[in-house]
Amino acid sequence: MATQVAIANSSLGVSMQSPVQQPCKVSIDDVFVATSPSVGNHHPQPAEGGDSPAAEMFRSKAAPSVGLWTSKRDGEVLLRMDESGIGCETPITVHELLLNSVSQFGDYPALSSKKDGKWTKITFKQYYQECRGAAKSFIKLGLERFHGVGILGFNSAEWFIADIGAILAGGFAVGIYTTNSPEACQYVAENCGANIIVVENDRQLQKILEVKSKLPLVKAIIQYGEELKEKRPDLYTWSDFMALGASVSDDQLDKIIASQKPNQCCTLIYTSGTTGQPKGVMLSHDNITWTARAGGEYVGLSKATENQEVIVSYLPLSHVAAQMIDIWLPITFGVHTCFAQPDALKGTLVETLKEVRPTAFLGVPRVWEKMQERMKAAGLKFSALKKRIAAWAKVVGLETNLRRINGSEDLPLNFRLARTLVFKKVRKQLGLDRCTKCYTGAAPITKDTLEYFLSLDIRVYELYGMSESSGPHTVSRPSAYKLGSCGKELTGCKTMLFKPDIEGVGEVCFAGRHVFMGYLNMEDKTKEAMDDEGWLHSGDLGKHDADGFLYITGRIKELIITAGGENIPPVPIEDAIKEAVPILSNVMLIGDKAKFLVMLMTLKCMVNLETGDPEDALTPQAIEFCHKLGSKATKVSDIVNNKDPAVYAAIQKGVTSVNDRATSNAQKIQKWMLLERDFSISGGELGPTMKLKRPVVAKMYKQQIDQLYAE
Repeated sequence: MATQVAIANSSLGVSMQSPVQQPCKVSIDDVFVATSPSVGNHHPQPAEGGDSPAAEMFRSKAAPSVGLWTSKRDGEVLLRMDESGIGCETPITVHELLLNSVSQFGDYPALSSKKDGKWTKITFKQYYQECRGAAKSFIKLGLERFHGVGILGFNSAEWFIADIGAILAGGFAVGIYTTNSPEACQYVAENCGANIIVVENDRQLQKILEVKSKLPLVKAIIQYGEELKEKRPDLYTWSDFMALGASVSDDQLDKIIASQKPNQCCTLIYTSGTTGQPKGVMLSHDNITWTARAGGEYVGLSKATENQEVIVSYLPLSHVAAQMIDIWLPITFGVHTCFAQPDALKGTLVETLKEVRPTAFLGVPRVWEKMQERMKAAGLKFSALKKRIAAWAKVVGLETNLRRINGSEDLPLNFRLARTLVFKKVRKQLGLDRCTKCYTGAAPITKDTLEYFLSLDIRVYELYGMSESSGPHTVSRPSAYKLGSCGKELTGCKTMLFKPDIEGVGEVCFAGRHVFMGYLNMEDKTKEAMDDEGWLHSGDLGKHDADGFLYITGRIKELIITAGGENIPPVPIEDAIKEAVPILSNVMLIGDKAKFLVMLMTLKCMVNLETGDPEDALTPQAIEFCHKLGSKATKVSDIVNNKDPAVYAAIQKGVTSVNDRATSNAQKIQKWMLLERDFSISGGELGPTMKLKRPVVAKMYKQQIDQLYAE
C-alpha cells in the first residue's frame, strides 16, 4: 500500500497560511508523497490480496525520470500521495473504477434517456458492457494509443459510452463544445491527435466535414443523434459503429486495459480559450478516480446500496464540472443519471427536473438567475393576497436561514407555516422537492441570487475549482456554509495563498491528487501553471476568513490596473451594480490603463427558445420595473433609442449609490452605456457555461468603449 511507503523528506501538507514545504519524493516506487497531519480522518484498509494490478504495475514500471508534470501524450507523472487519510488510497484506473461499480451497483439503474415521450433505462452492468463494446469498435476503427476521440454533441448515453469506451481502448476522451466553430473543432482535433470524431447530428457533422481535409489523422466519424443525411465510406451510424467491434476479442481489449496505469492520461479537457488558444488539460486515471471518490464523500453522496441519488445531466460535457458530476461521481457512488432534452437551457430544463425530481443539482449562476427571473415574473401575476403571502414568507425565510447559517437551530412557528404555505410548493414547481444538494459553480454568483433562494428555503452551495484540479477544490456543505464563500477544501486537498497582500488576498494555489498532469504539447504553459514545489497556481485571487472559509475576490488576469496604478477587481463592483439596478442583465467594468472606469450594461430581455438569441422584448420583471418608474417601455429599443429618462435616471441612481460606497475615487464608475442587445453564447460574449468572455467583449464593443472615453 502507498501508506506503507517510507517517507524520505518533509511534507507538502500546509495549513492555510503556512509556507510551502519541499515535497518529498519516494525513490522506491516513484510515488510522490505529500503528508498533511490536518487532513481527514480516513484510515483506509489494504484491499484483499494487496494492491490493485494497476497500482502494482504503476509501482513496478514507473520510469525514474517521471516528475510532477508532463506535456507529452504518453507521459507519466508522480502521484501526490499522502501518508494517511483519503490521500493515501490505492490509485486505480478508470477500468478498475468501473469494475468496482458493477460489483456494487450492477442491477441498479445507471442511465435514463427520454425519446419520443418514453424513458428507457440501462443498468450499471449494461453500461459497462456497452462501454466495452464501444472500446472494441474504436480499436477496430484504428484508434491509436494516446490519441483522441473527439465528442461533439449534447449529453446522452452515447456521449458517456463513447467517452469511457475511448479510455478503455487506450485513447483520450475529448469533449468538444457544441458552440465551437469548424475552425475551433479543427484546433482541438489536431491538438489531441484525434483518430475518431463522434457527433450528435448533421449540424455538428458539417463542422467536421468542413475541416476534415486538414485532419489527416481522423479515420472515422460516428453520428449518434439522428439518421445520416449522406453516405460516406468513413461515416457510421451509432448502431453500425457498435457492431464493428464484434470481431475484436475480449483478450485484445483486456491487454490494452491491462497496460493502462493510474498515472497516465485518459481524458483531455479543453479550456474555453477566452485569453488565447484553448489548452488541453491532461487528466490522469488517478485524477478522475480519486477526485470522484474524495468529492463524493466530502459532500455526503449516498451509495446506491443505501439510498440511490438521482441527477439530471444537461450542462456541457466538454466542461470538467459536468463530466465529474454527471459521469464519474455516478459511477463511483451508483448515482442514477437522467438526460435532459437538448433544448434544456432554452426552457425545458424545469420540466425535466419536475419529471426526474433529482436529489442533487448543479446549476451555473446563469441557470439560477434565469430561475429567479422566471419565478419573479410568475409572481407578478399573483393576486394581491398571494403577493403579500409570498413577500411575508420570503422575509421570514431569509431571516431564519441567515440565523441558521450562524448556528441557530430554532425553527420558529412563522417559518414552519411559511414552509407549508410557500416553500414546499416552490420546490415542487422547480422539481427540487427531493433535492438536498443544490450547487452552483463555474462562474461567480451574486449575493442577490443566493439570498433570493435562501429566502425560499433553498440553500445553494458554492463549489470552486478548475479544469486543472479535475473539477472541485473547495465546496460548501450543510456543516460548512457561509454566504458568498466557496467553502473549504475537499479532504485530502490543500490550499496556499501566494503572496498575500495586507488584506490577506493572494493567488489561490492548489495541491493534492486532483491536480492535473499538464497541458498537452504545451510545456511552457505547464511550467507557468505549476511551480517548482508542486503547487498549481490558479490565477484566481482569494482570501480566507478566521474559520478557514475561502472567498474568491477575482482573477489576476481580470484585474483592472488604472493609469494611476490602482488594482481594481471588477466582479464585486459589477455584482453591486446588478444588485442596485435589478433591470440589468449583464454588466462589464472597463478601465485597464485608463484614467477612469466605465461600464457596459445590458437589459433583461426575452430569449428566443429555439436559438438562444436575446430578443428586443423586455422580461415581465423588467417591464414591471419600468412601470414603477413611470416608463411605458416594453422593449430594449424603447429604452436605448430614446434614452428613456426614467430608466436612465434609475440606472444613474444605482451607479451613484455604488460609487458612494467605493473605497477610493479610482473605483468609481464615471460613465456607462446601455447596449442594444444582451450578451449571449451565440453572440460570442458568453462562454459555454455563461461566463463573461471579457477580452471578446472588449474587442466586440471597442467602438462603444472608445466613445465613452472620447466624450
